[in-house]
Amino acid sequence: MKVKSIIPRLLALLLVVVVGLVGCTSSPTGLTGNYTEDTIAVVEKLTTAIDLPDDAPNRQEVQEQARDAINDYISRYRKDDKNSGLRSFTTMQTALNSLAGYYNSFGARPLPNNLKERVKQEFRQVELALKRNA
Repeated sequence: MKVKSIIPRLLALLLVVVVGLVGCTSSPTGLTGNYTEDTIAVVEKLTTAIDLPDDAPNRQEVQEQARDAINDYISRYRKDDKNSGLRSFTTMQTALNSLAGYYNSFGARPLPNNLKERVKQEFRQVELALKRNA
């Protein structure tokens, strides 16, 4: 084999490795891989998004960040057998599905009060379950 034909292949392989490592190690929403810490962080971020005033100028941006947090969290922990059976995860997943469904269906419209209260109640249940390691 000629050196000229090996160099492009090595560069391509190096590029694949670098992209693979960078893509696997970073989380767009800052999730660390620690289930308890990540769950609390997502609850706090989403509570902030829920409590945002209806006329907030950055409402669209905050809702996009909330969607990203929901997608990142679910994709990280849904297939994790260690956590997916926990009460905290199933309750969290219910709350996240409700929010994601609303955001996908109604976009930038403000959340109805009954949905806000239900999701906040589910977040309180998640926090209690985390304290009990359930």
